Amino acid sequence: MTSPLVLGIDQGTSSTKCLLVDAAGTVVAQGQAPLSESHPQPGWVEQDAGAIWASVQAAVRDCVSPAQAEAVVAVGLSTQRESVVAWDRETSRPLSPVLSWQDRRTTPMASAIGTPAVLDRVRTLSGLPLDPMFSALKARWILDAIDPDRARASAGSLCIGTIDSWIMSRFGGAPLIEAGNASRTQLLDVDRAAWSHELLEIFGIPLAVLPAVVPSNGPFPAVRGLAPLPDGVPLRAVMADSHAALFGHGAKRPGDVKATQGTGSSVMGLVATGARLDPGVCKTIAWSIDGVVHAAEGNIRAAGSTLRWVAGILNTTVDDLMGLARGADSEGVSLVPGFNGLGAPWWDDGAVGLLTDVTLGTSRAAIARAALDSIAHQIADVVEAIDRGPDAVTRLFVDGGPTRNDQLMQTEADLIGRPILRGATAELSAIGVIHLAGLDAGLWTESELAERQQEREVFRPRMADSARLAARQHWRRAVDRSRHRASDPARHPVAA
Repeated sequence: MTSPLVLGIDQGTSSTKCLLVDAAGTVVAQGQAPLSESHPQPGWVEQDAGAIWASVQAAVRDCVSPAQAEAVVAVGLSTQRESVVAWDRETSRPLSPVLSWQDRRTTPMASAIGTPAVLDRVRTLSGLPLDPMFSALKARWILDAIDPDRARASAGSLCIGTIDSWIMSRFGGAPLIEAGNASRTQLLDVDRAAWSHELLEIFGIPLAVLPAVVPSNGPFPAVRGLAPLPDGVPLRAVMADSHAALFGHGAKRPGDVKATQGTGSSVMGLVATGARLDPGVCKTIAWSIDGVVHAAEGNIRAAGSTLRWVAGILNTTVDDLMGLARGADSEGVSLVPGFNGLGAPWWDDGAVGLLTDVTLGTSRAAIARAALDSIAHQIADVVEAIDRGPDAVTRLFVDGGPTRNDQLMQTEADLIGRPILRGATAELSAIGVIHLAGLDAGLWTESELAERQQEREVFRPRMADSARLAARQHWRRAVDRSRHRASDPARHPVAA
């Protein structure tokens, strides 16, 4: 008899990836479909909702053979977060482009409504700072464009949702949104895990336009339209990609933190409900299975995108750029990737991209190394902010494409001053929803998952504390230049 299989679909910013895993936890097949984005105006980042759905279909076809399809007993879905699209509830036709999480067109809108009282209430209720990255302002912008008087939205003929909602809408049934994804919209009361009427009023979003919030293990509609899978295979797990990666790492106790590194980076660790966090990080819902589990998180806007940008400037490839950086010294050069402002822990939309301490003798290799170091420094910034909360970071798990680079991992360990743990696969978002889907289907238990936890490669700090402190202070001066004002050392001290 063929072993039962679980399919994990990871719908990301630049591609959709799939993993197929058997009951022993072995990856038996993989698939991928690329995805593009457009930039119709400076600061605008859009994707096509139909193209996202088509990429999911293509990735499934690339991963699952007709023979394997009959053995798939459960599907898990992880998705990019905060990106938003509107569609017609009756016809399912998209009514707007997908406004990417990277999109900054609503920056003036944030400034217009961001009175001190609003800033405080938004942060208190949602756990998130008022920032264009999150979904609420994007949803408001879309409604202003297609339903300015909110008549259709209030009547429930429109639906606005994140990418998990959009993909599930392809399967039929009432519109749904998973709790972790909902917590990134800035419309959810993060403590109650329910839509906040006060936040809806602040952002001008009618409740009737939103999907219903459900736990991370559903109930969800069964999949359809994903050939060669037969229609009716149960969808048993849905999570936001960063949250799924945390689940996939098996990080279940305070102090265990993961850094997912892709186009941007997400540094996330579990915290007790009600924990008081440093203002540089966000409070979010990690997942909801047998109750809501909260996490502290810092979002970094530019990681892999920095490498792609520098590679383009130097007229080379990212792989060749990493070759240039290998063993090179930055020669004192710092690259602060404030291409669209800085995210955590600064949350400064006024910050600009900056290359500092360049001389006529600066080499291409030094710039390549500075680009690589910028990823590690930004992660160290967030780790230090989490440290200022109730639970200091003891271990840092990593995943995502850039983590395949050994030099980057060693640099992160050196600048953070703690071990970096890298697993055998970079695709932890897909693994996370596979783990949850298999648990929900009864294919394995929590203890079995813990026993089969993959061996991890450990990168330990080699840099002396004095050298690390000097490197971090040099970086902080570059960040201050990027922000055009000195940071408050009481709020953002460099960890000794």
